[in-house]
Amino acid sequence: MRTFKTVFSHVAIISSLVLLGSLAGCSKPADKPAAGTSVSSMSASAQSGSKLGDLSEFRSIAVDVSALVEKNDLPGAKARIKDLETSWDSAEAGIKPRAAADWHVLDKAIDRALDALRAGSPKQDECKAAMDDLLKAFDSMKGKQ
Repeated sequence: MRTFKTVFSHVAIISSLVLLGSLAGCSKPADKPAAGTSVSSMSASAQSGSKLGDLSEFRSIAVDVSALVEKNDLPGAKARIKDLETSWDSAEAGIKPRAAADWHVLDKAIDRALDALRAGSPKQDECKAAMDDLLKAFDSMKGKQ
């Protein structure tokens, strides 16, 4: 009976190690493309020059929002910045581990822009300043490798 317990114990330990080893092989490194990511988007990531990868999608939305603010279409800008917020939040798990400090810089700039546009009575000059800061934050990430 004692031999059975010893053998069972060893089998359980070995099985656990094999299981943990196979699970570790299944984790997705931050540098590898997510499922469905094309080769062209990966080369764009390499060209972006940012530790965070390709930020062009997020910056493009910020440019749209900035143009709406420039036209004093603050309700339209408020609606469009929601797209930036949701896409940024959904991408967090994939890009934040690459360069957490850079991610936080952009996240804070996005939060300031959101606050300016969502204020009870948003002011164009404050929204414009927040959007200018956000675009500068995106641009500051270029060349950080």
